[in-house]
Amino acid sequence: MIEFETPRIVEPDPDANTADLLEARVAATPDTELFAIPTPDGGWSPVTAREFRDQVVALAKGFAAAGIQPGDKIGLMCRTRYEWTLIDFAAWYAGAILVPIYETNSPAQVRWSMSDSGATAVILETADHFARFDEVHPELPGIRNVWQIDLGDLDKIVAGGTDIDDAEIERRRKIAVGSDMATLIYTSGSMGRPKGCVLTHSNFVELSRNTAIALDEVILDRGGASTLLFITLGHVFARFISVLCVHGGVRVGHQPDTKNLMPAMQSFKPTFLLAVPRVFEKVYNVAEQKAESGGKGKIFRKAAETAVAYSSALDSGRVPLGLKLKFKLFDALVFAQLREAMGGRVKYAVSGSAPLGTRLGHFYRALGVNILEGYGLTETTAPASVNLPQKSKIGTVGPALPGIGFRLADDGEIEIRGVNVFKEYWNNPEATAAAFDGDWFKTGDLGSLDADGYLTITGRKKEIIVTAGGKNVSPAALEDPIRANPLISQVVVVGDQKPFIAALVTLDEEMLPTWLGNNGEDAGMSVAEAAVHPRVLAEVQRAIDQANELVSRAESIRKFTILDHDLTEDGGHLTPKLSIKRKVILEDFAEVVEGMYSGAPMTEGHTVVR
Repeated sequence: MIEFETPRIVEPDPDANTADLLEARVAATPDTELFAIPTPDGGWSPVTAREFRDQVVALAKGFAAAGIQPGDKIGLMCRTRYEWTLIDFAAWYAGAILVPIYETNSPAQVRWSMSDSGATAVILETADHFARFDEVHPELPGIRNVWQIDLGDLDKIVAGGTDIDDAEIERRRKIAVGSDMATLIYTSGSMGRPKGCVLTHSNFVELSRNTAIALDEVILDRGGASTLLFITLGHVFARFISVLCVHGGVRVGHQPDTKNLMPAMQSFKPTFLLAVPRVFEKVYNVAEQKAESGGKGKIFRKAAETAVAYSSALDSGRVPLGLKLKFKLFDALVFAQLREAMGGRVKYAVSGSAPLGTRLGHFYRALGVNILEGYGLTETTAPASVNLPQKSKIGTVGPALPGIGFRLADDGEIEIRGVNVFKEYWNNPEATAAAFDGDWFKTGDLGSLDADGYLTITGRKKEIIVTAGGKNVSPAALEDPIRANPLISQVVVVGDQKPFIAALVTLDEEMLPTWLGNNGEDAGMSVAEAAVHPRVLAEVQRAIDQANELVSRAESIRKFTILDHDLTEDGGHLTPKLSIKRKVILEDFAEVVEGMYSGAPMTEGHTVVR
């Protein structure tokens, strides 16, 4: 087996818990602005470390007065906002355990996570969230308290806790040690029924303390590091970064509505971002189509081509003078405006959940935004590896973070051990036993390691397609480059035990009107109408042809079906981090997939499904 391990930087403290991270931050820099809350006029209201801790303690007192006991589990369904992290730390200070509920979860999914976890209370944000919970509330007799944020219930909880003294909260805060459960997070269920991942206090504490040093240029920015969170805090990726920022003293703002992301970035001016590749694709595609609308599409594409060439040349160690001059020109004409649109201060971005692709990696680095692609799962408290500011290899997900080791099984499966690996699956000893080989967690992902220990993800073990001819095909190798096309939203490659590879395709409903207008077509065309339009079909075929050039003939897509609606989280086809639920999609569109193979010749073409 190939094995790499990065030594830990910080010695572990088995008695430390997550609440200690906030206590240490307040002791070190009580007046540091730790959070910024959006104001109605588009500004930001600061919250210092001391003020945040005071609010945390007040809410923790309210939980105690409401009957929440140490060890109790509290469900939380809430969009990404300041109150999410406030509740998170208040639960820890009260000795309780948070069980996140994705805000798009169905009533049945809410029932499962709340019943399986044994939660005794639930906090919901909106009336819609309450309605979904209320539908299954009669089946959850263990839930004693139900609170709704939008009704002002957090203030009511705080008001009810004024008689609880500080000593009681301090006692509760210190109960948990490193090996105790800090949170119970249910997987997205992309491969079946969600499993509850038991993440410990040590997972958060040791990973935060080591990561902050490994990424010191990002987290400990001497000019004042700041980040604007917009991906869901219900997922461990953003949740860990939120805890890491408390530890590192990073200023954090929140914007749950991605349609308002660009204005929020311009006013907040973050120094680093946390996002999934789809966000970086969107920013690029919007900029390209905007340039096209203004008659500057050719200039933008030439600028992008120059940016990729410039960044690639940096890796080679020599940038030709002509390329330097050309890049300097485009930097002034194009790239400066893009940097300003992101607030003007973004130097780094951490990307995870899916491959970014070398083209976008090089483009953003030339822009001045170094995307540090990383890798991890819920079971690894999110990050297991990440590219480093001082040494980043575009196309890889970086080396293991300090205190973490990788090894590759004989079939290429990635296995992980270290400070970040979860304790167990809740109430599921069989799944826990199946997931481990000794202390090595079997991820189900396939990868390769280079001589420096930098990891490259090559596919998912359970998603490998084996055609009728015996050819092994990794769907991601085709899906990722096709999805980069501005017209395309999602791609699902199919063909297991079939004579050739095919694909389900959906159109990007946001980008569609702009693309149509830029190509001389009716911008008011519906998605269903666009799905059968020759110009749209030709563009989808072009994107597929480009992806096919990257693989062998046996692996190439021969037919595709365009659906007349997108795949969404609400529809149950995407996870909260926007990854496709392949198993669910294949079940729901089984007839559509079979239709592509019913008497179909192995030739390129398309069908449209309504």
